[in-house]
Amino acid sequence: MSRALLAALACCLAGCAVQSVNRCATHEEPAVNELIYFGTETPEGVVSDEQWTSFLGQVVTPRFPQGLTTWRASGQWRSQDGTLTREDSHVLNLVHPADAAHEKAIQELIGEYRKRFRQEAVLRVKSAACSSL
Repeated sequence: MSRALLAALACCLAGCAVQSVNRCATHEEPAVNELIYFGTETPEGVVSDEQWTSFLGQVVTPRFPQGLTTWRASGQWRSQDGTLTREDSHVLNLVHPADAAHEKAIQELIGEYRKRFRQEAVLRVKSAACSSL
């Protein structure tokens, strides 16, 4: 390949690697918006409302005292063995700064839920956002 062709190819590929930059308005702060889906089916039954409330109070709130939103949902997912599972779930919405401390806190609460309720998976959807109060 000629050097000119290699240079052109490198420029094209570099353009593919550029990520979009989230630009916030002057009165907004860059943030991360997390949607975390916690299934309620366990090997012993279903995560009760009391167990969910306890998990929020003991695990989530201490790590995210600035606030959170949660709601019930109904959905489905395919497990590792290929089984389609329909189950009720809880969705947790957190908005927080993009930093290592908050990332660690998210990993801890997902790990604790998986361990406490013997979950194969917890779905996490993370996106860039802007926040203001």
